[in-house]
Amino acid sequence: MRDTIEHFREHYRAAVNPRYNPWLHGGFVLAYGLLCIALLCSTLRQVQPLEWLAVPLALLFFNLCIYVVHRWLGHHKRRFARLFYARHTGDHHSFFAPGLMAYEGYRDWRVILFPAWLIVVHSLLFALPLWALLRLWNGNVAALFASCTLIGYLAYEAFHACEHLPADHPLARLPWVRQMRRLHELHHRRELMQERNFNIVLPLMDWLFGTLYWQPEESSLAAAAFDPTRSMTRMQHQVDIPRSAAATLAYAASPRCWPQWHPSSLQVLGDDGPLFAGQGFEEDIHAGGRSGHLRWRVEEYLPGHRWRASARGEHGLHLQLSYECQPLGAARTRFVRTLEYRFDNRLMRLGNQLLFKRRIERESAASLLALCKMAQQAIPLHAADAAPRSS
Repeated sequence: MRDTIEHFREHYRAAVNPRYNPWLHGGFVLAYGLLCIALLCSTLRQVQPLEWLAVPLALLFFNLCIYVVHRWLGHHKRRFARLFYARHTGDHHSFFAPGLMAYEGYRDWRVILFPAWLIVVHSLLFALPLWALLRLWNGNVAALFASCTLIGYLAYEAFHACEHLPADHPLARLPWVRQMRRLHELHHRRELMQERNFNIVLPLMDWLFGTLYWQPEESSLAAAAFDPTRSMTRMQHQVDIPRSAAATLAYAASPRCWPQWHPSSLQVLGDDGPLFAGQGFEEDIHAGGRSGHLRWRVEEYLPGHRWRASARGEHGLHLQLSYECQPLGAARTRFVRTLEYRFDNRLMRLGNQLLFKRRIERESAASLLALCKMAQQAIPLHAADAAPRSS
């Protein structure tokens, strides 16, 4: 994962304007937002107790709006919001992933903060019309409600920035920020980003709509090595392949082809072509410096979207593997490979933490680079749904 993300980051940073200044970016957003809030609040006149209820109601309303926009526009491609989708799912989620959530330089703030002009659009097309509409009924409620939508916008920017600070930063260690940072990190898992943890400041709507997901962080080395109830070791890698999603997944979901591109796969015994749910196969591997034999069973195959299988091996090895494809165009696919495994044997769990895990991580990253190369050879460029050639 680190290799593929670092490759994306390298290209993204190179494309950022050399004159980009994060302080000017953030400073403009903050100054403009505070100015609009001040102008709205300057219209307040003798606010009555009941009128103050506009503040929590506005913040709840904005929390819902952020949830809807993030969930349905940020992670689902809509024609009228394609630029937002490309910037959020295409850029932000390719730049940050679990274990690689912190910014590393000033250019990285370009992919964390919203474009500076967006707060102007927000004020003119959202806050101002709300104020004008509510003002027909009550001027104080209108000013409070509209200003709180701008406060919500600034809070979103501030919390989201804090959630991409290094874990040891003083702000990142604040209890509320720390919890939201963990929820946001889980949201950045590829298999969760379309379904879980869409709130950034307060996870209220996630709780109400049943999309809140929590998982504790991994425990220390000693506890992880000897706790039989610990979570599985998890690795996720991605690569962009210039072929259609259907053909790419069909090739990757053909285990007989694995030895062509995965350095750990030595031999596969099973049927040719992509395997469907219920089918089984066996594989000889050499992973993490150790040889072994796996018995696989396919659990799911949605052509062009997802393939999932599980395996059992020696020393109580349990393994789960999933492939997910995200179309980036007519003939380009973002391929995401997620590997999860654990050992029942305590000695093997310790060996995994000390040695195997790092080796398997390198092999997994190398496998996706090889997959990209081999898929282009096996799949005809202009045959979106053509069956891959086997060798």
